[in-house]
Amino acid sequence: MGTWVDFQAVKQAVSLGQVLERYGVKLKRTGKELHGRCPIHQGQGDESFRANTEKNAFQCFSCQAKGNVLDFVAAMEKCSIRDAGLKLQDWFGLAVGPGQQASAPTTGSELARKGRGQNTPSTDEGADNGQEGPNKPLGFELQSVLHDYLYFDSRGITKETAAHFGAGFFSGKGSMFGRVVIPIHNGNGELLAYAGRSIDNTEPRYKLPAGFHKSLELYNLHRAVATGQRGLIVVEGFFDAMKVHQAGYPFVVALMGCSMSEEQERLLVAHAEMVLLMLDGDEAGQRGTDEILLRLGRKIWTKAVCVPDGKQPDQMSTEELQALLGK
Repeated sequence: MGTWVDFQAVKQAVSLGQVLERYGVKLKRTGKELHGRCPIHQGQGDESFRANTEKNAFQCFSCQAKGNVLDFVAAMEKCSIRDAGLKLQDWFGLAVGPGQQASAPTTGSELARKGRGQNTPSTDEGADNGQEGPNKPLGFELQSVLHDYLYFDSRGITKETAAHFGAGFFSGKGSMFGRVVIPIHNGNGELLAYAGRSIDNTEPRYKLPAGFHKSLELYNLHRAVATGQRGLIVVEGFFDAMKVHQAGYPFVVALMGCSMSEEQERLLVAHAEMVLLMLDGDEAGQRGTDEILLRLGRKIWTKAVCVPDGKQPDQMSTEELQALLGK
């Protein structure tokens, strides 16, 4: 365990809900609030403990304990705030050191004022619009990420491609334990979040951190722009982008869904003179393609390729992708 603690970065990176889950605390939910028996003083049969997952704060009206995630761990472990920070960094695999920026996505309370969002790990639908400012860079990087993992073989992804995208199996501690993690960056290459993919298709298939808004980003934009190409290939998912890149087309970005937000539209117009859509060959993908052609086609040259019915790019071989994109 390290000796440096960036308290702000730890509080922003780890939610109270994640810590309660780690301790196995079972509480009832009413709206945005959790309530039940206090795990600190173990009051029998009372409802004195309250935890607000959007404000990331707790309070027990019986033992008077209250505060943030650091205060909670300090109370549970009967240790100092500094030791609580060290434990959280160790438990959740946070690499935080001096000189790193302590920032993280918008807080749940800010989302609540907008009437949107949840402060719990999201499914593969991810977070959505509703924050006032951009997604903020993380102040840490996950350690213990294994790029050479059998799951990638099953998806037709080489270890070189996985390493290029920074994707790998996470063996550290925390909410992403046992998942394949995929770093998400903004157009400047700053790390914003990790998506966690289950390796056995259990739900949620994908976890995204609370407060992260995928509708404000295009996955892989910073790498695609760096190729210097005038056009961009647009796909739906992370693994679609990896397979298209692996097939020899590194100028690919992903919407992280089958629809295009206004901000994603702005990013495409700003960074591409032409766009080639390659969304999934299902009903949702076709609807998304039609809508994007209508909207984006008014601003820049836009064309769609027909992915076979019921297929998606990450299920296609390099040869199939090259044949489709070469048309």
